[in-house]
Amino acid sequence: MNIAASFPENPASAYAQKVFVLQGGGALGSYQAGAFEALTESGIEPDWIAGISIGAINAAIMAGNPPGHRVEKLKSFWNRVSVEFPVDWLMRRDAEPSRHYRAVSSWWAALLGVPGFFTPRQALPWFQRRGSAGATSLYDTMPLRETLLEHIDFDLINSRAVRLSLGAVNVRTGNFAFFDNRDTKITPEHVMASGALPPGFPAVEIDGQHYWDGGLVSNTPLSYVLAKGSEVNTVVFQVDLFSSTGSMPEDIEEVEERRKDITYSSRTRLNTDIFLERHKLRRTIADLYARLPPEALKDPAIRRMKRNCSDYGVTIIHLIYRSKQFQAHSKDYEFSALSMHEHWNAGLRDARQSVSAEDWRVPPTIQEGLAVYDMDRCMTGSKIAAE
Repeated sequence: MNIAASFPENPASAYAQKVFVLQGGGALGSYQAGAFEALTESGIEPDWIAGISIGAINAAIMAGNPPGHRVEKLKSFWNRVSVEFPVDWLMRRDAEPSRHYRAVSSWWAALLGVPGFFTPRQALPWFQRRGSAGATSLYDTMPLRETLLEHIDFDLINSRAVRLSLGAVNVRTGNFAFFDNRDTKITPEHVMASGALPPGFPAVEIDGQHYWDGGLVSNTPLSYVLAKGSEVNTVVFQVDLFSSTGSMPEDIEEVEERRKDITYSSRTRLNTDIFLERHKLRRTIADLYARLPPEALKDPAIRRMKRNCSDYGVTIIHLIYRSKQFQAHSKDYEFSALSMHEHWNAGLRDARQSVSAEDWRVPPTIQEGLAVYDMDRCMTGSKIAAE
């Protein structure tokens, strides 16, 4: 892609709808917050935010605060849930914190919890009453509820000024569920349900049903956005925290890290292939409709067919956190303040590079239907035609 020397205040102005899609990834989530800061610097504010797990928490903070205060609240949240260690000032002198440092930091979170997020239960699950939250999880997440209330205006979310969609999975049925403020009154429980990853965190009860982390089914809400989005030119900023590609593991820790990457990485190509098949069908209907004689268009059944036409395009800006600096299987629960700042700055850097590119600013044609740009791979992009 070409890099613009200068660009308008809002490089996404050609799109009627701007969507942020945020993957789950625990402690890596501050990368998304940094990317969001870069987007707002360019005047890009979301019309719709969809998230799963930590992406749902970030999404709710964004949607639950007015423009101009969102980055401030994200910084407050991530500072709240990060652990400052006495040796951090020494680590900052090194280009790369040691694996030992990362191990100690993750052990700290596992044994003592994370302030404002979760705390270990006083008794192990085997010694708790069957069916209780204590018997089915290792940590208590009630501190997170209080933190959410401090950082999110739920009345603002439910005013629908910004569309918010949060992915979770029903424990009993195993079905994927989305809590969407278009038809659901969002509460702290909906946000917590999206991030209730077992066996660490307990299921969250909502209207008599229990929910776990949506990442158990799909770690990205992209498919939901492509299926349920408004039929207007749309740009999707998809910020992923796990990469589907990686090197061959050489020890057991690298095996576990690679397993997580494969399990939780997005299946963007699968989602875009499905979208393109649907787009191709709808373009065929549109072409057929345009060929009908005027007398046929008077038929109500024929007129209804026009609803299934497609005359818009979707651009996906795909940001993936691929930093090698924090390559460890514990990266999603390593909540040191040092790592949080590194993740944030990486997201800020990558997203700034993304918005400075020119090609994505023009929506794909009706015939093309979809354009996908992978901004972490030498700023390359591709338009995928529906013919």
